[in-house]
Amino acid sequence: MLFFNKKKKSENENPLHTEYGVIKNTVFLLKKIKKYSPKLLVLLLAGVLAGSALQFLYSFIGKFVIDIVEVQATSADKDLAPLIKLLIITTVLDFICMTMNAIANNRVWYSFIHVRMCVIKERIDKVLSMNYQMLEQPKILDMHQKALQAAGGNEQGVEGMMRTLYQMAIRATVIGVTFSAILVLDMRLILVLLLVSFIQSAFFRHTVKRDRKEVWDVLPPTWRKQEYMEQTTQNFDYAKDIRLFGMKHWLSKKQHEINKEQADKMCHSRNLWVYNTIFAHGMQVIVQAVVYGVLIYAVLDKNMSIGNFTLFVGLATSFSENMNDLLSLRGSIKEKSMQVDDHRSFMDLVMENEDECIPIPETDFYTFEFKNVSFQYEGAETYAIKNLNLTLSYGKKLAVVGLNGAGKTTFIKLLLRLYDVTEGEILLNGINIKRFKRKEYYELFAPVFQEVFLFAFPMDENVSMQNPQDTDSDKAYQCLLQAGLEDKILSLEKGVHTELLKVIHDDGVDLSGGEKQKLALARALYKDAPVIVLDEPTAALDALAEYHLYQNFDEMIGNKTAIYISHRLSSTRFCDNIAMFVAGEMVEYGTHDSLLSKGGEYARMFEVQAQYYKEKEGETYEED
Repeated sequence: MLFFNKKKKSENENPLHTEYGVIKNTVFLLKKIKKYSPKLLVLLLAGVLAGSALQFLYSFIGKFVIDIVEVQATSADKDLAPLIKLLIITTVLDFICMTMNAIANNRVWYSFIHVRMCVIKERIDKVLSMNYQMLEQPKILDMHQKALQAAGGNEQGVEGMMRTLYQMAIRATVIGVTFSAILVLDMRLILVLLLVSFIQSAFFRHTVKRDRKEVWDVLPPTWRKQEYMEQTTQNFDYAKDIRLFGMKHWLSKKQHEINKEQADKMCHSRNLWVYNTIFAHGMQVIVQAVVYGVLIYAVLDKNMSIGNFTLFVGLATSFSENMNDLLSLRGSIKEKSMQVDDHRSFMDLVMENEDECIPIPETDFYTFEFKNVSFQYEGAETYAIKNLNLTLSYGKKLAVVGLNGAGKTTFIKLLLRLYDVTEGEILLNGINIKRFKRKEYYELFAPVFQEVFLFAFPMDENVSMQNPQDTDSDKAYQCLLQAGLEDKILSLEKGVHTELLKVIHDDGVDLSGGEKQKLALARALYKDAPVIVLDEPTAALDALAEYHLYQNFDEMIGNKTAIYISHRLSSTRFCDNIAMFVAGEMVEYGTHDSLLSKGGEYARMFEVQAQYYKEKEGETYEED
């Protein structure tokens, strides 16, 4: 198993998912707040006190005003001083509470966003450090999609739970104050209010569970499809094919079908909440009837004053509303807590413990050995690589050839340790490569892949693949010249400091396919690693142009170890050895001449391709 979760697994369809619970997730979020925005804790306390006071302040003000008015109405000597004094005090209290509440809520609002942004950065850092092999597994992709949603907005997941906890604290404070007052009036009223609130809350929680199970748990694959379609239809790299092959209507139909999948689920979700709203309103009608019934009885039978009647109507209404809100938020907090579970489950994924790893041998001579190596992709029925035994010695150049699907790229991914072998082992100077830290092991290689991606950074940073302060622009310039981009650089006003792409800078420059390939070669030269790997980086070139490019690059790297991957044979003659792959197996190994003399798979492939490499004079083969 390539990874494990540190926590105890829940009985979930995904064994990597963990349910932490509301309390543990609350502690988790408080720690994040303390780490990223410690002043927020003080703001939350101020907001709770001010926000709760505002909800019952006017109930007491109304009572005192009515009491004073009643006294003055029956008094011969009209004294407005008590009323004026009360109004001044209440106005000051109201101003203080409203100011505190406004300041706290305003600062709390963007502080929650700040904490969420920091959590998002943690997730991005996690993705960037995860093993490549994990990123291709459907369960991991679904977990990442859920983690992305868990920090995707202020009403869900991480930020949603923080905001809900804040609202629950205000509601709980109000309930604590109003409960004591109503208890004095009639304990039975409290029991009725609690009973109705619990019934309403139970229906709310039932709705939350159905919504989660029937909608949100089944949507991640649809979100991934939507994201892919949006990227494909908006990516300039696909623009030519879409237009020339008339794919507009087909893609639009496909995207409409995927969007309909989501729309159907979202419609079902809204219907569930419509039923919940109708039920909640019905419960509120019952509450209001009970409250007024009890209070009218108290006025008629116990001579309750109008002031107290007003006070208890306000307190009972506030208690009921806040209790309903608290219980509803309790259901909501459970939903958001489950989304935080999604985030934490993803963040707790661990590839392996590298504490016992050993340093890479300090030497200039690295030998790689594949011993009985087999590899099978997850979910595949056949092996992509079968029982491979091969040694790559220092300073040697190996050409790995074969038709598409022969296993060439998988071989490279195993060598680079983007994948770990299913069976067998790969040795570096006699030591299993699993004993080295991946990051240190990666430093041994300078790869050039078939598909070249540019970053929206200056050209020199695209070559160095490092921070600006760590980039040697002069070295990047020399590598670009060696890779054949001199004319392009001279045509740019800012030279190697030119911004690439127009994502961040409007004056950014894009490169052609051939220019991208040359920039990728410059990257490999800049890294100056002991081993150079070229995985079909010239697939877009014609065979003869590919041969010349390989030949020039071979001269650039000198005595470094090199692996050339191609389904064409233009790189083979200047290599020390050739490995011929067919259906995941290395069927032949040797020099160009020895394999030709055998008359096997390599020779037959060479004969088919040879017509493209004949020189104008004679019939000698130029290459393949």
